[in-house]
Amino acid sequence: MRTGRNKTILVCCGTGCLANNSYHIYMKLKNLTAEAGIDVEVEPIIKSTGCNGFCEKGPIVKIIPDDVSYYRVNLQDADEIFEKSILKDEVIERLLYKDISTGNRVKSQKDNEFYRKQMKLALRNIGEVDPANIDDYLERDGYTALRKVLFEMTPQEVIKEIEKSGLRGRGGAGFPTGLKWKQCASYDSFPKYVVCNGDEGDPGAFMDRSIMEGDPNTVIEGMLICGYAIDANHGFIYIRDEYSLAVKNISTAIEAAKKRGFLGKNILGSGIDFDLQIVRGGGAFVCGESTALMSSIEGKVGEPRAKYIRSVEKGLWGQPTVLNNVETWANIPLIIMKGGAWFSSIGTKNSTGTKVFSLVGKVKNTGLVEVPMGITLKELIYEIGGGVIGNKKFKAVQSGGPSGGCIPDSLLDIKVDFDTLKEAGSMMGSGGMIVMDERTCMVEVAKYYVNFLSEESCGKCTPCREGLKRMLEILNDICKGRGQSGDIELLEEICNTLSEAALCGLGKTAPNPVISTIKHFRDEYEAHIFDKKCPAGICKELTKYFIDRDLCTGCGLCKRNCPANAISGNAKSAHTLDMEKCIKCGNCKDTCRFGAVKVE
Repeated sequence: MRTGRNKTILVCCGTGCLANNSYHIYMKLKNLTAEAGIDVEVEPIIKSTGCNGFCEKGPIVKIIPDDVSYYRVNLQDADEIFEKSILKDEVIERLLYKDISTGNRVKSQKDNEFYRKQMKLALRNIGEVDPANIDDYLERDGYTALRKVLFEMTPQEVIKEIEKSGLRGRGGAGFPTGLKWKQCASYDSFPKYVVCNGDEGDPGAFMDRSIMEGDPNTVIEGMLICGYAIDANHGFIYIRDEYSLAVKNISTAIEAAKKRGFLGKNILGSGIDFDLQIVRGGGAFVCGESTALMSSIEGKVGEPRAKYIRSVEKGLWGQPTVLNNVETWANIPLIIMKGGAWFSSIGTKNSTGTKVFSLVGKVKNTGLVEVPMGITLKELIYEIGGGVIGNKKFKAVQSGGPSGGCIPDSLLDIKVDFDTLKEAGSMMGSGGMIVMDERTCMVEVAKYYVNFLSEESCGKCTPCREGLKRMLEILNDICKGRGQSGDIELLEEICNTLSEAALCGLGKTAPNPVISTIKHFRDEYEAHIFDKKCPAGICKELTKYFIDRDLCTGCGLCKRNCPANAISGNAKSAHTLDMEKCIKCGNCKDTCRFGAVKVE
């Protein structure tokens, strides 16, 4: 019998898995190891890691070098995992991933359809290291890139390598990172600052969160390299206030880096000084905008300013500042180690490297994915994501956060890169990807995002403050059956004004959900306005359900799932829906497997 010699057990303790009790699984495995009295020299190592990515199937336990991954692990499974897979080499079949297309159980992550097409660069260490242990990072070549730039490269050579990589900012705007650094380095005004934007506020987005929680040292190293390149001695990591685990792990990493000589005075004996400070977010979506974020760091209200003066010249406290988002910083050490030419060979000509997405919504395999730029939407949604839940018809995917657009099924074959998404009426944004099925009302989707943005608008400029408010009023009327001729044209007019006249990126891109849904789903708007019907059956004032007796098999699913007891009927006989009791929740339509529930 083996005794766990050379085995490492990685338990996902990212936020998603923690919510499903993964920390207790981790502690149970540690306690079982201690209680077994195994010789310390052969004792298996139990580690808590960041997000493994496959959030839909968490908690996840991975055993190396056996290359076995278990999914949806419960606390009750810990004893069996310890006895069979840690002390012995037995595989627990029921905990392996079941491939959607073949139905076969898959042992290795490499053979798992969710991971098969991914290429992990920014996420290279997440799920493999303990984020609270700097030695784990060092074992995977951590801070090697920092040593290289400090002792083998000039600041100009560093910037040239970043330029050569073609890396564009992963926060949404896609500005060339190397050019930003070069511009900031050219100004002889000191002090200069390096800022990390970790104020991820997009609904459904958790890319930056996962990196900060699961691999904080790579963000720190990236910022250190920039500090050397532009001659800055101080940096700030601005973290969304709700991200308590990210704050904790970044704080731990900063303290460990200081103790090891990677931060502070005379870093590694190079004569270079650089320090980092965490600033917790102001609780506003607009603080994700670069100038509003800097105002917040300065202790002011988080409001944006006009961009006629760039932050690389006058940013934080009026000094030259480089601001990039978390994912951008995570790519920097790898580019320095492997070279800009290597990075630029991945992806497309104008969108090099990879991109991290949070794939969520009506998709079977939800989670965190990293793919080469240029992958198609169809590959992302159907091959990695496994397709639409319940095999329903795909309707649209909303990319780029609240300011992104909705892309219809007719464009599923387009490539995912900065320029192509923009041409399709959407944007890359920070990487949110929300899949919608046939039961999604696109007018209601537009209303949801306009409502979100109107609440989050700082109100500084009139076009954004008043334009969003007026658009929301019109969309509310349309969804409630009060829409009238001319509403669509009025929405388009307001969108054009807002995109031209708003002060910051939030306001300029806020019309995207409305513009894209009108462009691709104009028929739904017209059905709401002229026919007073919601084709998806979502807007309650415009929806009436009924059961087609010719299609109903009497299975009883709709009856059992109706919260209002509005459905009656005997087994194997056609059922009836009482509209006086119906609350129009749509459960009956969602659960019916025979298409018998219709929308009138």
